[in-house]
Amino acid sequence: MLGIPVSFTSRIEEFIAFEGAKFSYGKHPLGKELYFQSIPLLFDRGFNEIEVDVKDWDHIKGIFPVVHKDAAVPFDIFAGTFYLLSRYEEYFPHRKDAYGRFIAEESLAYTYHFLEIPIVDFWVQKFKEILKEYFPKLQFHHNRFSIKPSIIVSQTFAYAQKGIIRTLGGVGKDLFKGRIRNILSRFQVLLNLKEDPYDTFNFLIELQKIKKKQATIFFSLGDYSNYEKNILFNNEKHKNLIKHVSDYLQVGSKVSMDAITELALIKKEKRRLESIIHRPVQEVICSYFKINLPDVYRMFIELEVFEDFSMGYAKHMGFRAGTCTPFLFYDLDYEIQTPLKIYPFSLTPKNFKGEVTSKDIMAKIDTMVHHIKSVEGTFIPVLSNGLLNGQNPNRDWKQIATYIWNLNE
Repeated sequence: MLGIPVSFTSRIEEFIAFEGAKFSYGKHPLGKELYFQSIPLLFDRGFNEIEVDVKDWDHIKGIFPVVHKDAAVPFDIFAGTFYLLSRYEEYFPHRKDAYGRFIAEESLAYTYHFLEIPIVDFWVQKFKEILKEYFPKLQFHHNRFSIKPSIIVSQTFAYAQKGIIRTLGGVGKDLFKGRIRNILSRFQVLLNLKEDPYDTFNFLIELQKIKKKQATIFFSLGDYSNYEKNILFNNEKHKNLIKHVSDYLQVGSKVSMDAITELALIKKEKRRLESIIHRPVQEVICSYFKINLPDVYRMFIELEVFEDFSMGYAKHMGFRAGTCTPFLFYDLDYEIQTPLKIYPFSLTPKNFKGEVTSKDIMAKIDTMVHHIKSVEGTFIPVLSNGLLNGQNPNRDWKQIATYIWNLNE
């Protein structure tokens, strides 16, 4: 995050002889050098049960407190950062929800009320200030605040291109539930009297033309199942629309629920998308943000997919890995840093209950963006094409999307 090259040594004479910026990290200082006290975590191999203590630290929290009087900070910020970024806590037995996901309520961040704070980035800022004090000539890399919206397309159309059987089934279901307005809307779409309510792609394209962001749109091309309800991937209108969108926005794959545990299915869905957009697919997001660590990430790496956008919670806004800065996935089993870059999202429509209005959501976005800007991070909201039709006056995601695209970077 600070852009400083780092080397390590365990040889005391080499450390003493070095004349540049340096600090020691261990149980005790070597002398009068800049010193950070360690806990055992980063010296262990694999992963073991570990007691995590959390205490207040200025206006934020710190984990793994240390007690040595010469320590530059009262916490082991390196072990704390590793614990959060590696998702150490997700490797141990925990409660799962109905989809088999690790839930926010099981996390340290939720328990100690720092989920909505990019706490790792704040620790980095504190570390930076200490380095500037000890080594005034040290040059730091300055990151820029950026916005990288993600749009999930679980169903490309609500009514169009569904075929006779699915259309009749949909009408029957609406009749049974008394949703007469839906039936009327369906036939208006089928008779080309109005646009399909999920067909919000021209809105996104125009938004992107006016206010360019690093936006990615993720299409679901999995086989039809209990979880995947999209139209066939080889439907000509479907393929033409995806190709058209890919001319203006980066396109990625929404990995189906079945594929999350099957390498062959991820590969098949990836190839389907590549055959449409005629370029390699590098970006993915898991359906329902379900991440089975480390298995699904290993499969992405094997298939040369190097950017994942699934790191977040469906029901709670905030920072699942404690950061708003993209980072490389570390495989705890193999003890290696991998080439898979994780883009942690912080907000999705399902974070908000029904009574929350557009104004409330935009106020929440302002607070979150304020935190992210202060640490030069990346704001990654996850939206959905089906919600961008502007038909809900109390919670208008079309208005909210426009607000996000208009935020200054």
